[in-house]
Amino acid sequence: MDEGATVVIVGGGIIGSAVAYFLANDAGFDGTVTVVERDPAYTEAATPRSWGGIRQQFSTPENIHMSAFGAAFVKAAGETLAVGDWRPDLQFREQGYLFLASPAGVARLRDNCELQRSLGAATEFLEPGELAARFPWLRCEDLGAGAFGPVNEGWIDPFALLQGFRRKARALGVAYREATMTGIQRHHGRVHGVILDGAETLACESLVIAAGPWSGRVAQLAGVALPVVPRKRMSYVFDCREDLTRAPLTIDPTGVAFRPEGRQYLAIVSPPADQDPDCEDLAPDHHWFEASIWPVLAHRVPAFEALRQTTSWAGHYDYNTVDQNALIGPHPGLAGLYCCTGFSGHGVQQSPAAGRALAELLVHGEFRSIDLSRFGVERVLTGHPLPEANVV
Repeated sequence: MDEGATVVIVGGGIIGSAVAYFLANDAGFDGTVTVVERDPAYTEAATPRSWGGIRQQFSTPENIHMSAFGAAFVKAAGETLAVGDWRPDLQFREQGYLFLASPAGVARLRDNCELQRSLGAATEFLEPGELAARFPWLRCEDLGAGAFGPVNEGWIDPFALLQGFRRKARALGVAYREATMTGIQRHHGRVHGVILDGAETLACESLVIAAGPWSGRVAQLAGVALPVVPRKRMSYVFDCREDLTRAPLTIDPTGVAFRPEGRQYLAIVSPPADQDPDCEDLAPDHHWFEASIWPVLAHRVPAFEALRQTTSWAGHYDYNTVDQNALIGPHPGLAGLYCCTGFSGHGVQQSPAAGRALAELLVHGEFRSIDLSRFGVERVLTGHPLPEANVV
């Protein structure tokens, strides 16, 4: 990148702020960074509504590497993202992830576990008897196996990490603008500038789309396609009389997941594909809990038979409709346009690695830490998906 280059990042959530931080913190960068965010209070943003999960239990090597770096970054964030006397408190609850498999799913679970361990993860493969001994509150007689990650897996306060990135980026000279991007200017086949609020023009040499669920809409402003849409996910909060607050984040073979949250519990499930439309609203959908979640919870954890739901909320995934993996890199349809989006629910844990990777591309023209070439945008535009099996 040329000296004095100007970079605009559309989206000041956790991904956009991570890109801004790593870019401004790179000794090889000698330019300006402006982050455009329409909702600086993050009232409808995806990050504060997420579960803040961190795990290495993926089926794609790049995802394992990215989340391993994310765990290490989170553990050091109090110093790395410090500004003066202020330190972000991410409250990492390292209680692990527990993936459960039916008898039919044992082979895939074992293969994933072996891959994760070969790449440095501490995943443990557990037979049904070992599961019952380790987690006595779990009903195991219909399970084939489980995989448990006791190290570098758990959850954080996602908004605290977002604020840490944002505050540190600003301390390094990044400018945040409250505005809505309404246009993208092109000149001789490359990005030339952006239009804010329908009036102001802001010149730039590189534009990064990090607008989360709205990234596909932003790409349309540039006249290019990006298969990222908002998909609504419901989180349900419930009480239980028995104390299971040391339980890991547990994923049932049905896809229903739960974890402790303070003295309460959270539950979620992704709807079937034919009942999962693009959705922009955040209105609660209460029927999923009664119809799909509660019966599974009551079966898998006998203590949950007497649970009491207390509240719920909705958030959006920046859902990559092609393969549910991230899109990181230049867009082949327009020079100077870069993408860092489509994380499909994995954005919080992958934000440190994704931010670092995109900054490396912008400054050095290549990935230097983790080779994320397979996450390039070209694959989804040319019909070469890279599917991830462990999407929660």
